[in-house]
Amino acid sequence: MRKLSLTLLTCLLLLAPNVVLSETMDDLVVRDGLYYKKSSDIPFSGEITGLSKGTFTNGKVDGTWIGYYDNGQLNYKTTFNKLKMEGISVHYHKNGQLWSRGNFKNGEREGAWVDYNKDGTAVKRLTGTFKDGKKISD
Repeated sequence: MRKLSLTLLTCLLLLAPNVVLSETMDDLVVRDGLYYKKSSDIPFSGEITGLSKGTFTNGKVDGTWIGYYDNGQLNYKTTFNKLKMEGISVHYHKNGQLWSRGNFKNGEREGAWVDYNKDGTAVKRLTGTFKDGKKISD
């Protein structure tokens, strides 16, 4: 039974060389705006682990991404669609304080946004309502 399991695993790895069990951002390079494994000419598809966790599809960031600082503190949680941020995005300062929270639409700030200093006070010039990435009101 063990020999059969090893044989199946070997076959899967040989038949699907682009299926990745675990990679980090350090294992990838960017060429012409797409991500590749360092030793490959095929755009990377798979999951990334480490300080950044997320998925690539055909060399493009895709879906929900979570990042951490090297001290383990949450850095960000955001979602990508076709290389652009889409939906709720939350970022934190290295000290754990909320840095910013808001919505993206087609890669641009959209709707209510609040940005904060490291001490938790709001950053007036960056806080307000946005449309197409431009601030339209406080």
